[in-house]
Amino acid sequence: MKTFISLIILVVTSGCALTEDKIDIPYEGKANLAVVDDKENISVFVKHKDKRTVYKDRVSTKKNGYGMEMAKIVPINDISKTFGDAVKFELENLGFKIGKNGKEVNVELIRFYNDFKMGFFAGDAVADGLLNVSVRAKSGSLLFSKSYEGGAINANVQLALGHNAREALMQAMANIVEKIAYDKDLHAALLK
Repeated sequence: MKTFISLIILVVTSGCALTEDKIDIPYEGKANLAVVDDKENISVFVKHKDKRTVYKDRVSTKKNGYGMEMAKIVPINDISKTFGDAVKFELENLGFKIGKNGKEVNVELIRFYNDFKMGFFAGDAVADGLLNVSVRAKSGSLLFSKSYEGGAINANVQLALGHNAREALMQAMANIVEKIAYDKDLHAALLK
């Protein structure tokens, strides 16, 4: 009987690591208190593209207690669109008008992934990402181009599962978008 119960527990706990987790990774922005001066007549249009070359089908992978990769953790939302919408949200909070006739802001997702680092008693969910942002005038000329990198750690997690990856990924997303929103060089390019 003991062997049967142990076998049941093994099947139940290992099945969780073998099934794909689906998670929503929303952007939880902060309303900016400061606005950009002289932006009254500046209109911007934000576009997004997914330029990831690896892990395009996932944002993390479950791991077992030995650190071996198991099932994928996949987003249910379009991550590049979420980043594009987040940049649009923050630019609007800064006082820029959102409209199709303005300067074009291109948000390209290059990397966005969470890796679980396993420890003896607990592990960490370590997320990082990289975005390229460029600004083009109505004429198509390039006014600005820069890469933004950021990350976050969800420390002391017991299980390498979707909900723990989600927390780290949401914090990493907020970290990257905040760097974009407060970049004075980006503001200057939009005001040209």
